[in-house]
Amino acid sequence: QVQLVESGGRLVQVGDSLRLSCEASVGTFENRVMAWFRQAPGKAREYVAAITKGGDSIIGSEASQGRFSISRDNAKNTVWLQLRGPRPEDSAVYYCARGGPGESVDTRSRAYDFWGQGTQVTVSS
Repeated sequence: QVQLVESGGRLVQVGDSLRLSCEASVGTFENRVMAWFRQAPGKAREYVAAITKGGDSIIGSEASQGRFSISRDNAKNTVWLQLRGPRPEDSAVYYCARGGPGESVDTRSRAYDFWGQGTQVTVSS
């Protein structure tokens, strides 16, 4: 069974750095695109970033580029999302999701078949 477990979410101040982790069950990760989405109260789920099995990454919004980065370690079945200089508008539940095989990134949530339970990030000003 595929399991994705996120961790690292917490209350931070504007300007702090934060790294979220997602650990996948063995055998379900290394050939897949992995992504992070987020959802704030009252808002739709939003694509944040994805990384291919080969390590190519795509950050979702212009506001996030330069502040967010995604990385993975296939041997550890883990993907990370680094948030530098988070802002109050970055407050949300962050979800890890498993995408399809190959090197093509889809930013639509329906392209991802398994999801973690989410980890809460709150950015205080």
